[in-house]
Amino acid sequence: MIHSIDPIFLTIGNFHIYWYGIMYLFAFFLAWILGNIYIRKHLVPISRDQFSDLIFYSFLGVFFGGRIGYCFFYNFAFTIENPLSLFFIWEGGMSFHGGFIGVLISIYYFCRKNRIKFFQISDFITALTPIGLFTGRIGNFINGELWGKPTNTSFGIIFPSVDMIPRHPTQIYEAVFEGIILFIILNILYLKKLSFSVITAYFLILYSAFRFSIEFFRMPDAHIGYIAFNWVTMGQLLCLPMLLLGIYLLQINKGNHS
Repeated sequence: MIHSIDPIFLTIGNFHIYWYGIMYLFAFFLAWILGNIYIRKHLVPISRDQFSDLIFYSFLGVFFGGRIGYCFFYNFAFTIENPLSLFFIWEGGMSFHGGFIGVLISIYYFCRKNRIKFFQISDFITALTPIGLFTGRIGNFINGELWGKPTNTSFGIIFPSVDMIPRHPTQIYEAVFEGIILFIILNILYLKKLSFSVITAYFLILYSAFRFSIEFFRMPDAHIGYIAFNWVTMGQLLCLPMLLLGIYLLQINKGNHS
């Protein structure tokens, strides 16, 4: 299969609306619907109005955290020399790990403001997060970016913007594992009303495991390459703290965290 998808969703004059941005909006819309269903089922102690605020704070966390994270995790030297590049959003560049940190800060602010336990909200949000991971990776595929290593398998995709060699569609791999599979697991567990922090812990562990594994099939960022041993990528390195934190939360969980 040859990748030939136009990344532009709509053009109005000289202004372009890209599928990637539409995927983000779609993710927040679906998360808003499912979140309200959970609120009606009294699975989380917040109102619909509070949830609207939380969605807005989370959007800011994803946007600013994702951008800042990309600039410092993946483009540190250039960002230090050109700090204004943080605002060059039209050039692209978003980091999941940066966005995740941004969302954690948003959750912390929301919980302090509303006097709600942190893990009650983090469990709730992490159960919804795979929706955004799925749509985001589909957006990456539409853009023809974050492609994988060459493969002889029948499901290899040719990305003409790179070369004419079939490559692993790692965007689709991540959409399936970090999106669909992770969503199913987390939401089955969430409906079981487990102790606080358990859902957050499983998200940290499973996302890290899925991402770490799929990175073996994905090409490293050209301007960074491998971090160590000619196989460790920046994505894998950033997954390790998440994995350790998830294991720690499971180990200490007693159902009374705040």
